[in-house]
Amino acid sequence: MTANEQIVTGERADILDFLTKHRYFLRHTAEGLGDEQANTRSTVSALTIGGLIKHVTEVERMWADFAQAGGGKDAPEEIEYTPERIAQWEDQFRLTEGETLAGVLAEYEKVAAATDDLVRTLDLDTTYELPAAPWQPPGVFWTVRRVFLHITAETAQHAGHADIIRETIDGQKSMG
Repeated sequence: MTANEQIVTGERADILDFLTKHRYFLRHTAEGLGDEQANTRSTVSALTIGGLIKHVTEVERMWADFAQAGGGKDAPEEIEYTPERIAQWEDQFRLTEGETLAGVLAEYEKVAAATDDLVRTLDLDTTYELPAAPWQPPGVFWTVRRVFLHITAETAQHAGHADIIRETIDGQKSMG
């Protein structure tokens, strides 16, 4: 029996169920869309459905890595917000040249499967200090459990954004 086939119960099952539900809602917003529609900015924001899936994938990957090994203790270097840096930031919220909706969905599935394996196997009580950052003072610790809950919250929030974008594109709604 592999980790993917392992039967989990209790809070691990709850975390997996919660993650699965919100990932479904995010993926559902992309069903039936072509690349152009998935890259459509249908609201005032720069967000697109394909870009949100891409962003959620990277955020989940980053937090899953943190859950496995913790983060660095040093504050990030001061970031200079040049036009190039701003463009790089905005690119995570849209499909860029050579990217496809199918490609970002496939990558999301791989990252999600890896995270699910971690939910099944990591000690949920392990605690790591969050890296100091301008928005995060030093000395704040999160358990692995909280990291997985944060991934779920991030996914749910962006699934809501994607739902609004999709409804604006063609009227499809996740619920209601």
